[in-house]
Amino acid sequence: MIAIPDLSVVHARKALVWLASTAALVLAGAVTPSHAQQGAWRPDRPVEIVIPSAAGSSLDAAARLIQRILTENRLIEVSAIVVNKPGGGGNLASTYLDQHAGDPHYILLSAMSLMNNHILGRSPQNYDTYTPIAMLYSENMTMVVGPDSSLKTGRDIMEKLKGDPQALSIAIGFARGGTGHLNTALVAKAMGVDAKRLKTVQFQGNAQALTALMGGHVDMSSMSFAQAWTQSQAGKLRILGVAANKRGDGPLANIPTWKEQGFDVEFQNTRFMLGPKGIAEAQTEFWDNALKQAMESKQWKAMAEKTHYIPYYVGRKETPKRLGALYSQLKEALTDVGMAK
Repeated sequence: MIAIPDLSVVHARKALVWLASTAALVLAGAVTPSHAQQGAWRPDRPVEIVIPSAAGSSLDAAARLIQRILTENRLIEVSAIVVNKPGGGGNLASTYLDQHAGDPHYILLSAMSLMNNHILGRSPQNYDTYTPIAMLYSENMTMVVGPDSSLKTGRDIMEKLKGDPQALSIAIGFARGGTGHLNTALVAKAMGVDAKRLKTVQFQGNAQALTALMGGHVDMSSMSFAQAWTQSQAGKLRILGVAANKRGDGPLANIPTWKEQGFDVEFQNTRFMLGPKGIAEAQTEFWDNALKQAMESKQWKAMAEKTHYIPYYVGRKETPKRLGALYSQLKEALTDVGMAK
């Protein structure tokens, strides 16, 4: 005798199978975004943060703090090291990055010397040779005099230089065409003075420039605000103006800008992060997000306050445009001092 199945039981079993299958699909769908996020690119081997300066420099200190923030805050799950490639005005660092084209485990914390070298024909590499990731921070630039100098304001400088561009000797750092020199050129131009005719003096470092300033061997010096503020607090110099758009907070609140004094000058020493040529959009996006979080961390903000850095962040989409504008400003300044055409 053939047994006839109970149809109600069959339907019930089918319903249970359908419910189980549907539940599995729903659960699978619920974790898809998490899996997709886990599947996004992340560094899977040690990262190298390359810098174009020696250990102990301000750029080195910034890179090492970024390294600690990335690892300690678990923004990357691998180790990171800082690789110092000083020399060649930054060319050694960019050449090293060239050797790792397409590899996102190498990033370069760059100074503006990269663009200066390109403008002056010293290097074929420019910011757009690589993959712009972000602009990280900048430093205000100042002009300073000795504590007993008769120069009190920007107007005093202008009156001297308008009569004779060589009336004042100006320390510009360790290289013609460097940040200190260009800061001086921009201030002079805003005062209506031919920057090519200025009496500029190079030194091996800021310590030598400060000694010369205090000894009366030079009349003025161009330097970053952080350096100038420390020495002004010690009574070794006075700050006459800062090349910022507006007065800053803290110590900067008491320093007049050149714009306040009637001279249209805005110039900062800017630092930015580049990836090698040929890395993928997902890899660039990862570094953009990780660096943004690093710049927003308590560790970075504490350092920025201590060193008087201007903390700001410009991501990968806007960075090429901003770097292009900076390149144009640098080229104009280098042309004004007679180093570029």
